[in-house]
Amino acid sequence: MTRVAHHPILVFFFTIIGLVISSGLSLYLYIQGGFSATWLLITLITITFISTLYFQFNKQNKHMGFVLKSLANGDSSLGLSQHHPMRQHLEEIKTRIQSARLSAEQQAHFLQTLLVHIDLAVLVFDSEGKVIESNPAVTRLLGKPINQSQDLDHLAPLVNECDKSLKTIANWQYGEQQDNLSIQITSAQIQGQIRKIVTLQSIRDALQNKEQQAYKRLTKVLTHEVANSITPLASIAQTCGGLLPDTLSFDDEEDKQDLALALQTLAKRTEYLGAFIARFRTVSNLPSPALQPAQLAPLVEGIYQLHQQSCHQANIDLQLDVSHSQLVMLDTAQIEQVLINLTKNAIEAVQQRNEEDQRNTRQVVLKTGANNAGQHYIEISDNGPGIAEHVVDMIFVPFFTTKQQGSGIGLSLSRQIMINHGGDLIYLQREQGACFRCVFG
Repeated sequence: MTRVAHHPILVFFFTIIGLVISSGLSLYLYIQGGFSATWLLITLITITFISTLYFQFNKQNKHMGFVLKSLANGDSSLGLSQHHPMRQHLEEIKTRIQSARLSAEQQAHFLQTLLVHIDLAVLVFDSEGKVIESNPAVTRLLGKPINQSQDLDHLAPLVNECDKSLKTIANWQYGEQQDNLSIQITSAQIQGQIRKIVTLQSIRDALQNKEQQAYKRLTKVLTHEVANSITPLASIAQTCGGLLPDTLSFDDEEDKQDLALALQTLAKRTEYLGAFIARFRTVSNLPSPALQPAQLAPLVEGIYQLHQQSCHQANIDLQLDVSHSQLVMLDTAQIEQVLINLTKNAIEAVQQRNEEDQRNTRQVVLKTGANNAGQHYIEISDNGPGIAEHVVDMIFVPFFTTKQQGSGIGLSLSRQIMINHGGDLIYLQREQGACFRCVFG
């Protein structure tokens, strides 16, 4: 009975058979000799059998209704009583499902945390080119959020046309910053769906880091070796100068003066080289910036006030344009050092103009603004002679300088400070003069 009750179709089938058999037997007995006790007994058994099947069918339907209602209400017990034989099996299944779900959630959380913390930009596209997963490194690298493959501009065909795997290098423009990206695309079928996994990495950042590390190692070696040689030379020169007695006589008095002058010059030059090395050590010992929120406008206004009087005396038109002000994370002391150095260079540049150019006003402009990529910047420009095209690629190299008395440290140090701030120091070519832009990331 119980096994039949679990199958409504069989219940209905056996009910029909019971009715047919009961009707047939009743008709046969009636024809043979009329109604009898045997006929009544068979009829009662048949009715009891049909009633039992009907009761089991209704009970099964009610139980199914309870199960469906429990599922609809979120009842994981499915309406089963505490002593129901299936309750223990159900609890075991529920425990296993919860354990598997917890393990899957932990793994998903681990992968999400990993994507957030790695510097490698990761994008996952579906078959229609929509982004279904990405990490914050994508926006930091590309300068904008990516929602679909078309947002990658000229890189979109690489993603859309890749069927299996691809590894290549491509250019990318972020504001004024030109970058080279290492791109790797892998197409795979995951859970029956086509997924394209794209990883992006800046080659420019890696090259800059390697370049800066090389400069630091070179600087440490040079400063150590040169300083060890210069220090005793300066001391010896000063000592020799003091050992020359006033009564010392030469055949020619000018020879005595030349000797004293030579020793003084040697002492001064060694002192200058010592000071040069001390300044150059800042390139290799530059501390990490202590970032704090600061407004760009007051910072630039302070640089303007610092140089306003000296520019007025030198007949230089120092202009200030701070129509754009923004809160930026920076180390105020380090950025002030950069701006002072760039402003000093601009003032020296306009003072080098030849006589024909003196007819026009010598001008230096301090400006704040934002580029098309949403990056904030401070710009120092002048209308001096500018920088020759053949040396533009060398201006940020340590030791390189176009000035007779220059050390080749200022621009290199300034750019390193901007890179440590997550930005860059960029030279912009202008029709006249020079323009340096401090871009904040």
